[in-house]
Amino acid sequence: MGGRAFERLRSSVVSKLTDVPKRILIGRALRSDRLGETLLPKRIALPVFASDPLSSVAYAPGEVLLVLSIAGVSAYHFSPWIAVAVVVLMFTVVASYRQNVHAYPSGGGDYEVATTNLGPKAGLTVASALLVDYVLTVAVSISSGIENLGSAIPFVVEHKVLCAVAVILLLTLMNLRGVRESGTLFAIPTYVFVAGVFIMIVWGAFRGLVLDDTMRAPTADYEIKPEHGGLAGFALIFLLLRAFSSGCAALTGVEAISNGVPAFRKPKSKNAGNTLAMMGLLAVTMFCGIIALAAATDVRMSENPATDLFHNGVAVGADYVQHPVISQVAEAVFGEGSFLFIVLAAATALVLFLAANTAYNGFPLLGSILAQDRYLPRQLHTRGDRLAFSNGIVLLAGAAMLLVVVYGADSTRLIQLYIVGVFVSFTLSQIGMVRHWNRNLAGERDQSKRRHMMRSRAINAFGAFFTGLVLVVVLATKFTHGAWVALLGMCIFFATMTAIRKHYDRVAEEIAAPEDPEEAQSDDMVRPSRVHSVVLISKIHRPTLRALAYAKLMRSDSLEALSVNVDPAETKALREEWERRGIAVPLKVLDSPYREITRPVIEYVKSLRKESPRDAVSVIIPEYVVGHWYEHLLHNQSALRLKGRLLFTPGVMVTSVPYQLESSEAARRRARKRQDWSAPGAVRRGPAHHHQDRDRTKDSSSST
Repeated sequence: MGGRAFERLRSSVVSKLTDVPKRILIGRALRSDRLGETLLPKRIALPVFASDPLSSVAYAPGEVLLVLSIAGVSAYHFSPWIAVAVVVLMFTVVASYRQNVHAYPSGGGDYEVATTNLGPKAGLTVASALLVDYVLTVAVSISSGIENLGSAIPFVVEHKVLCAVAVILLLTLMNLRGVRESGTLFAIPTYVFVAGVFIMIVWGAFRGLVLDDTMRAPTADYEIKPEHGGLAGFALIFLLLRAFSSGCAALTGVEAISNGVPAFRKPKSKNAGNTLAMMGLLAVTMFCGIIALAAATDVRMSENPATDLFHNGVAVGADYVQHPVISQVAEAVFGEGSFLFIVLAAATALVLFLAANTAYNGFPLLGSILAQDRYLPRQLHTRGDRLAFSNGIVLLAGAAMLLVVVYGADSTRLIQLYIVGVFVSFTLSQIGMVRHWNRNLAGERDQSKRRHMMRSRAINAFGAFFTGLVLVVVLATKFTHGAWVALLGMCIFFATMTAIRKHYDRVAEEIAAPEDPEEAQSDDMVRPSRVHSVVLISKIHRPTLRALAYAKLMRSDSLEALSVNVDPAETKALREEWERRGIAVPLKVLDSPYREITRPVIEYVKSLRKESPRDAVSVIIPEYVVGHWYEHLLHNQSALRLKGRLLFTPGVMVTSVPYQLESSEAARRRARKRQDWSAPGAVRRGPAHHHQDRDRTKDSSSST
């Protein structure tokens, strides 16, 4: 029984089992010419690409307070100044990336900027950082969302890992349906969350400043036992820098818009720049508002609440569940159990889940570009049924689920790994943009354009300095708290992508057709002196006779039948039948004392090549074609094993001669129905201009 029949049957069974559920879950396949229908207007692009930085205001303020709590409640009065520093950084990064989206609208983002202006190694460093950060975005956002939802539903907190994995699977399924459909679904909760936070800020300010109401968080009466009380000098500065680096989590995802410019409607650069500005303004206002309300309502947070948080002089203990800052502020402003409190809590949990969508759009697109540049497997460059990069989406989901399981869906532990990759890409991208403007200024003579370029260069230069400074702070303050894991992940990605590129380059060089006709002396170009055909047989039946007839039609220089003696009685019967029929093809029988079939054939074929290196050997294998999966179990796989071994023998061509049994007709009818039903998108290839990275043709006879 042959490999081709096995592959055909396997494909039939798998397709029948998966096609119907696949269409139900992700929808009908879309034609390639409908790609334009998936482009996003600004109102949808904002929640799709900016949900990560918008939602980070739900946990970034809490991370600031958690770090400051190390020095006790007295350190909380530094939180507004840390918020101001984060705001300045946010505006700097947003202004810098507005230059990026106009200068590089192709969607390569930081990777393209760094590669073009700083070289391939810098580009690969940025790509490694972004890939790690996208995986962490999913893990952190989902884990934080589970914790926020757990403040209302205890079951969720009790089964954090299971619930987090379930949400990742759901998000993966939604994204496999396509960017446009997932964006429409994600827009509503994102806008509800933004509206809820703004209502909370406005109502809290009105109650505090106009009505002079006293608003107190549920933890306002708690006391914090400082781990290091009375910090001063360098220790205090280090603590503030660490708190600032934690607050910088609010900037994660800003770069996603520069990577997603191709997904915007025209004019792409303008729409992307406006969306970026709107995202920055909303995120800054929400972050500052929550920090201010947390200070006004006396929110208390601790890195180790079980031992360091006290209520009425007694430690709260291990059973205490520390709710996020935004939940405590909402309870203080709206009242526990109120309608607006419940709406905001639900919207916060939802938008944190959906914040992972930023990574679901950025990771597959970056993976596609890297695959196009031969740094990742070419399968990541292929669009799926719904014109999304399905393989990249699935890869991202698998990596994020692994992190969630390993870290127990604990956002505080995961966030220590976070933002390192972000600021690596920020810094290298802005340095690259400075070199971009320097190169353009060297050849520009128009004074108005030169002024514009110099202004852009100043923005990017300041961005490079500021983000580089923050990167140093982040590495210094977070390295021992988990940042080293992110750096290790970046190194692994870098090494893996470098190895993949070397492999593709080596293969491309090896299979490249020679340009010089003088080089036509290679084995690939020179016609073999002779072709020696060998027909493998075990007994005389219809498949054998068909294979012999085909071999005679080839008009080889020599032809022989080859059999392996594993049973003397059967071999004797074969010789007698061969002579009785008077078959005009020499029969050669190989002895096999250990009853092997594959090794004697391989050794014999190699000996033919060794005797006449310029001859080609054509091995012809008769095969059954059956139509039911269970029939494969009734035949051995010797033909498949032989072909697998012969593929590694130079100068040997393998040809399968199929003989269709009656049951194969049913399989053929099923395959024809399936092909007619699922033809759109059944076979997908990348753009034709990437021909150097693809197998242009496949020899079915040698691959089977």
